[in-house]
Amino acid sequence: MSVKTPITVAHGDGIGPEIMDATIKIIEAAGAQLDIEEIEIGEKVYMKGNSAGIAPEAWDSLRRTKVFLKAPITTPQGGGFKSLNVTTRKTLGLYANVRPCISYHPYVSTKHPKMDVVIIRENEEDLYAGIEHRQTDEVTQCLKLISRPGCEKIVRYAFEYAVAYGRKKVTCFTKDNIMKLTDGLFHKVFDEIAAEYPQIENEHWIIDIGAAKMADTPENFDVIVMPNLYGDVLSDVAAQITGSVGLAGSANIGDGIAMFEAIHGSAPRRAGQNMANPSGLLLGAIQMLVYIGQPEAAEKAHNAWLKTMEDGVHTYDIFKEGTSTKKVGTKEFADAVVERMGQKPTQLNAVTYDTGKQIATKPVSTKKAKKEVVGVDVFLQWTEANGNKNANVLGDALVKCEYEGLKLKMVTNRGLKVYPNGFEETFCTDHWRCRFQKDGEAPVKNSDIISLMNVVDKAGFDIIKTENLCTFDGERGYSLGQGQ
Repeated sequence: MSVKTPITVAHGDGIGPEIMDATIKIIEAAGAQLDIEEIEIGEKVYMKGNSAGIAPEAWDSLRRTKVFLKAPITTPQGGGFKSLNVTTRKTLGLYANVRPCISYHPYVSTKHPKMDVVIIRENEEDLYAGIEHRQTDEVTQCLKLISRPGCEKIVRYAFEYAVAYGRKKVTCFTKDNIMKLTDGLFHKVFDEIAAEYPQIENEHWIIDIGAAKMADTPENFDVIVMPNLYGDVLSDVAAQITGSVGLAGSANIGDGIAMFEAIHGSAPRRAGQNMANPSGLLLGAIQMLVYIGQPEAAEKAHNAWLKTMEDGVHTYDIFKEGTSTKKVGTKEFADAVVERMGQKPTQLNAVTYDTGKQIATKPVSTKKAKKEVVGVDVFLQWTEANGNKNANVLGDALVKCEYEGLKLKMVTNRGLKVYPNGFEETFCTDHWRCRFQKDGEAPVKNSDIISLMNVVDKAGFDIIKTENLCTFDGERGYSLGQGQ
């Protein structure tokens, strides 16, 4: 008898229990050998006063089995409730979100019948670090954090995925024409790692035109790797233009631990009506079977599902007169897939899976650079007593605060240089970045920065925060002001 693989299962909220039951029925009928531990997550846990939506004992199960099949959950409306998905991904180090987006033409309506794209999204950092502050009466900020180790892990995973699954091209989307340091690092690491895979074609697009091209001609793309926010948005776009977000499964991969799910939500309005389409969760579970080394069951379940789609047995969300042959509920759809177990599609492409698809990435090591502090940006909340926000008034006052060669080089507002030589037409908020440096960007001592802040404070200015300006091996590690 085959040894069963321990997995943790959460039935979730809304339609979650129904589609999970259907999914488990199908994959077990395909021969999946699973030792299932069930945990409770989501709305009921939130309502018990747990702001994370997951109890400590559930974490114990996840850390023990290291494989999580998760149905959608409902996050209560209102403040104070954390995203369980974000918490789980970051806590368990699930750095790679893998979303295959495939068209099933002509059985599911789509304008892109040849689409077969895999979105690989960085899962742990970027703006999803969730570090936000209200800094003034008028301005809030969200920190965008991009790390070299984070970039290296996700980019290498994308290329290793391409190798493992016979993909021909990896494309990178960033906005490094604007965010030259953060997105610039992602692009730089992409170019470095791409050079290690000469057999895989590589390309880079700025996210706006890249997204437009993906939406227009997705058949020109194969694997697309992106930072967190772009990947979140475009994976849903890509899934939708295949014909339905409800057909997309998702894998979240870490070092030795993984979570599998549908990309859609819990749809509470459809709960308990035997209407929901379990396909997204099923396709996530099929990825899980490949991951845990049960490719035969994955192949059998996937081909039976494709045959069911091809035979026109569809749930309400994709049912279409003239294409579909039978409208069924959740349970009946699962029964239809089970009935076709062992069959393969004749029009859609049958799938094959083999062993060895767990993708390992190399350990990441970061070179230690020579770091020098060469100045400081002092951020202020400031408005004149009469309510005006004249950058020249502020700049002229700050010049009087210069200390030990630390001179006011510029003042910016929302990133645009407004002093010296700003335009009076420029709209300004009460949030100001004031850059102090020595001539020639000479090194600065931290004690001098502290003394400068004391001078600025004694002059009556409201200091919000500071950011040291540093060079790394002589290379500038900070942006210039727009318009500088």
